[in-house]
Amino acid sequence: MERKQIASLKQMSRGMTLLYIEDDPQARHAATSLFSEFFDTVIVGEDGEEGARLYADSHAKIDLVITDITMPRMNGIELIQSIRTISSDVAIIVLSAHHESNFLTQTIEAGVDGYLLKPLNISQLIQTLHKVIEKIHLRYENLKNVLLLKQYENITNISSIISKSDPKGVITFVNDKFCQISGYTKEELVGKPHNIIRHPDMPKTAFRDLWKTIKDEKKTWQGIVKNRAKNGDTYYVKTTIQPILNPNGEVEEYISLRHDITAIMSDKKQLFDFLEANRLSVLILVQIEDYTILEKFYDKASVEKIEMAFGKNMLYLMPNRWGFQRVYHLENGLYAFAIDRRNCKASKEEIHAVLEQFLANVKEYIVKVDTVEYDISVICSFTYGIFKIFEDAKIGIENAIQNKQPIIYADGLSGIEYENALKNIETIHMIKTAIDNRKIISYFQPIVNNITQEVEKYESLVRLVTEEGQLLTPFYFLEIAKKGRYYSKITKIVLDNSFEALLKVPDVSISINLSVHDIERDEITDYIEHLLIKHETEAHRVIFELLESEDIKDFFLIKHFIQRVKARGVKIAIDDFGTGYSNFERLLSYEPDILKIDGSLIKNIKHNTASQHIVETIVLFAKKQNLTTVAEFVETEAIYEMVRDIGVDYSQGYHFGRPEMF
Repeated sequence: MERKQIASLKQMSRGMTLLYIEDDPQARHAATSLFSEFFDTVIVGEDGEEGARLYADSHAKIDLVITDITMPRMNGIELIQSIRTISSDVAIIVLSAHHESNFLTQTIEAGVDGYLLKPLNISQLIQTLHKVIEKIHLRYENLKNVLLLKQYENITNISSIISKSDPKGVITFVNDKFCQISGYTKEELVGKPHNIIRHPDMPKTAFRDLWKTIKDEKKTWQGIVKNRAKNGDTYYVKTTIQPILNPNGEVEEYISLRHDITAIMSDKKQLFDFLEANRLSVLILVQIEDYTILEKFYDKASVEKIEMAFGKNMLYLMPNRWGFQRVYHLENGLYAFAIDRRNCKASKEEIHAVLEQFLANVKEYIVKVDTVEYDISVICSFTYGIFKIFEDAKIGIENAIQNKQPIIYADGLSGIEYENALKNIETIHMIKTAIDNRKIISYFQPIVNNITQEVEKYESLVRLVTEEGQLLTPFYFLEIAKKGRYYSKITKIVLDNSFEALLKVPDVSISINLSVHDIERDEITDYIEHLLIKHETEAHRVIFELLESEDIKDFFLIKHFIQRVKARGVKIAIDDFGTGYSNFERLLSYEPDILKIDGSLIKNIKHNTASQHIVETIVLFAKKQNLTTVAEFVETEAIYEMVRDIGVDYSQGYHFGRPEMF
């Protein structure tokens, strides 16, 4: 048992420093050797005076003092008293052969932590050291906790708005930050209920929920509270209120911590608060036109300065006929004016006329920030009403951008968008159901050789079969699918169907449409790689039709994909060539094998000289580049004969066959 106690004691005293004072050389030598078994460092003094000096020099690192009582120059009692003037907490053990009551009384008064009797008994030593060192650890732990608590208290006071209140909600304490944000002094706040800072816009239901949580349920409440300062200013705080309970589970007090979030949410939140409080309002949204171009030309800091400078001057630029009080700066170059309808009874025509003058004023205004001069151009939307007023105005801004209109009256636009959203939801549901029921299928339209009139290729075309059995072309569902998560699933199904078709029609190529969205998704390109490996012997009969698009984000990604699949024998066709985004220079970098001439050129070729000349140019270019050409939309014999005579290699259209299932 003693071995275990010694081992435990050594573990507890690891890293500690002992100051040992003894005037008897023999006793000092023997005890020092023994103490060195337990303490990493033992500092030795030969009398009380030396002990006092050693402690004064090294007290910061000394954990325990063991001292004799009877010593020359300064006895043990005097030494202890000297040490206590420096530290009231350091542990002290008295080592003495004296049993007199007067020594005992003096040591108790001096505040010692333990006693050892001479000669030293190992069991007594272990027990005494164990108790005292355990007490030292507790003191250190308490000191650490006190220091941590003090630091937490300091940082909380610096960063948080703090108050305490009694069980009835009367304020008993506030910190400096509470006074700073509210504008009240501590004397004005203590003894008052918290509703001294309550904003009248805050609904009573919010406070009923708060009191139910902290008083009835005795739980922590968190939320955002809108308050009003002494000068009338509004501020917002993210609030946490904690009930403090006594041992009987009763609420003793409430502590509240708040963080000011006014700067983060002020404009947008305050606008919404205003619209909520004033259900019948006029709302004008103003958007900096070509804001994305502004972001590209200037760094973020400069853009923010431009926005701030413009926002500060907007009240002066707006003909303030109705007394707008402020401009709400929302985000990304968007601003708002709002006013109660009771203060602005103008017709929409009158508001439109005022906004025309505002646009004219803005046109003459130049934003100057540091060395930057920027000509601001804006568009506006406005609305008034009760329901979805902000949503209407926001959609109005989007329509103004899209239709390049300077001013839009937006009342009711959100209702139209809602109807469109419902239709989109129905379409998404239809797509999901078709995928789940394996009703995404592929039809194949023949592509014939214009010389032999033999079918040498098929284009794979996706179709959707509804629950009612109706067959839909991509026009009815593909664009909606691109906005959701089902587009990649449709692409994979089409790829599976097309590669399976290779086995059904040997010696014929299958042409598969791929969009930029497909190639930009690793999920799809990895799946294509998998299929090409799986159908390695048939890969030379695969054609990928790519559509040139302004949506291409990474041209080199597209080019890399083309190089990868061509290395496996796949051919590349450029779809709808001759219109839209066709670019001969980029075309050459794609290194295609086939040009599919856009159907809008082919269907008018008999009666439109310009279409004929464009087709002739494409064919001439293709032959010089050793590219194959395909004419789409060949609907009649006359069109077929004409494209054949021009030199087009292949034809595709209803004249030779409609899309069908294999």
